Amino acid sequence: MGAIVLLPLGVDDAALDHCLAALDAGTAAGTAIWLADDAQAGPRAQAVIAHWLAHTPLQAEYTRRARPLGEVAHLDEMLRACAGMDVAVLAPDSVPVSGWLDQLQACFARDASIATATPWCNAGGTVAWPRLGEINPLPAFPPALSVASAAMPPQHPELPSAVTHAVLVRGSARQRAGGLDTDSYGGWSAALIDLGLRMAGLGWRNVLCETAFVARGSEGSNHPGDLDALSSSWPAWTPRLADFLMHDPLRDARDDLQARYQRAIMPEAQGDLFGAASSPPESAA
Repeated sequence: MGAIVLLPLGVDDAALDHCLAALDAGTAAGTAIWLADDAQAGPRAQAVIAHWLAHTPLQAEYTRRARPLGEVAHLDEMLRACAGMDVAVLAPDSVPVSGWLDQLQACFARDASIATATPWCNAGGTVAWPRLGEINPLPAFPPALSVASAAMPPQHPELPSAVTHAVLVRGSARQRAGGLDTDSYGGWSAALIDLGLRMAGLGWRNVLCETAFVARGSEGSNHPGDLDALSSSWPAWTPRLADFLMHDPLRDARDDLQARYQRAIMPEAQGDLFGAASSPPESAA
């Protein structure tokens, strides 16, 4: 059985609409997806969800709590309900490109030591593309980026930690490490990083899946105190993260993806150019 996609909902209905449209376009029909609402979605977002549920080709479920439980406790509840299954957690403003989940699952199939697989992202910190550590614009040609990333050599280098715009978490490793730390963290992004570091301490790996890409509208933020809590629990993590950003071990891979993307967009860009050239000029008012 394939992985379950978990989408903890936020308050931005426009970002949610964009995310759900991308999921429909880029995820295999019948994939199980759980939209979990910790009493966050307002009336407009709920209308977006109702319309999407009536039309999506995905096997979708939507749950809403009457009162908020809190980000970390809510996600932990979701993960525990998924038992030992592999779970892909998406940020609510994520924009997956075609084939994203298939590529993440293929990453797991290649190496049983992988606990978390993180795809490239335009705003992904250590896995940011095309420029490291920057909030890059959303990709102009997502289909070309899907083709380019899927053609990358699947080497799956290790990361300092998972990056939580999108992350596939192995169910067996998650169960071995226990649930999320609901006491130490206010946001699920830091809690997922902590979980990945605990899994790494047990011998698993947190890696880049360079054959997948999930875009994002903005860089994720951390709750106040979460980074301090991570540094306290994992003293080696901050220096390792800084060293990774300074020495940029993914530079060659990013350059490779950039070159493949440029080759892949040429037919699309030419199509746009010739299409515009062949269009009759608009008459003057």
